[in-house]
Amino acid sequence: MRTYILQRFIQMIIVMAVVMLVSFIIVELPPGDFLTTLREQLTEQNVDPKVIDSTVEMYRARYGLGENWFIRFGKWAWSLMKGDMGYSMQHNRPASELMGERLSLTIWISIATLIFMFVVAVPIGMLSAIKQYSAWDHSFTFLALLGVSVPSFITALVFLLLSVTLLGATTVAGLFSPEYVTAEWSWAKFVDMLKHVWIILFIVGLGDTASTIRVMRARMLDTLGEPYIDTARMKGLSGAKIYFRHALRVAINPIISSIGLRFPQIISGSTIVAIVLTLPLIGPLLLDALLGEDVYLACSILVVLTLALVIGNFLADLALAWLDPRIRFEN
Repeated sequence: MRTYILQRFIQMIIVMAVVMLVSFIIVELPPGDFLTTLREQLTEQNVDPKVIDSTVEMYRARYGLGENWFIRFGKWAWSLMKGDMGYSMQHNRPASELMGERLSLTIWISIATLIFMFVVAVPIGMLSAIKQYSAWDHSFTFLALLGVSVPSFITALVFLLLSVTLLGATTVAGLFSPEYVTAEWSWAKFVDMLKHVWIILFIVGLGDTASTIRVMRARMLDTLGEPYIDTARMKGLSGAKIYFRHALRVAINPIISSIGLRFPQIISGSTIVAIVLTLPLIGPLLLDALLGEDVYLACSILVVLTLALVIGNFLADLALAWLDPRIRFEN
């Protein structure tokens, strides 16, 4: 097991190095650069041409934008390995400072969404498989298909429409009430966030929960048809022991292995929802950085998302090895 963990750790380092390089190249690929965008913005504001030239040259010198892209990548990567994510050229602030609270809220909501998905989808998928072709099964299958078919941002728009037209709400978007948006963190602000977050968990997690219900149902049906389940029944084991001790531990493997993939998907997939509901999450910040060609901020966010994916996969593999002895022996 130690050898396996060491191998995975080395793989993580290689993956992160490749992602850092590829992310920097992709962000650099579009025509133009931050200085071109800055010059156009200042020109539209009727700023004096001499001031524009001096401002552009100041940014060029400050961020080394006149250097070759490979040299800039090397400097940024070296700083990143020392814990410095660089500066955002758009906001003229450290990238880590901009990402700080947004990233913590994004991770918190993503973990809560995964828990919501797991707690809701696994029991429903099990019940649907155990009660195959019953009214429960047909109802859950229909709801799961509906949840998979409707994009999360459509659900967010429908929620906004219903809140305004039926409930007469005036402030339905956001993660906090207006009086807590700019306030310092306190117990009252935390409680206010809990009042809003359950709606966001439902909207963001609906699609993944629906797809997980379908996967859990299919896997449970396959597992219940295995010979060892028939043997357990012939030995007189109770239904609860068969379902939870024998069938569930095997059927749940694909769901656990997919958690590592779903974590960054939830973060990136909630970007449009975050824009619709004006949520202070990392997705809108990444979109803003890409549109503004803010290379260092965009690449830093992409690296953090990749790190979440790699760590999530690693933890999912460890959980699988703990649940399934066959995986431990293979490794």
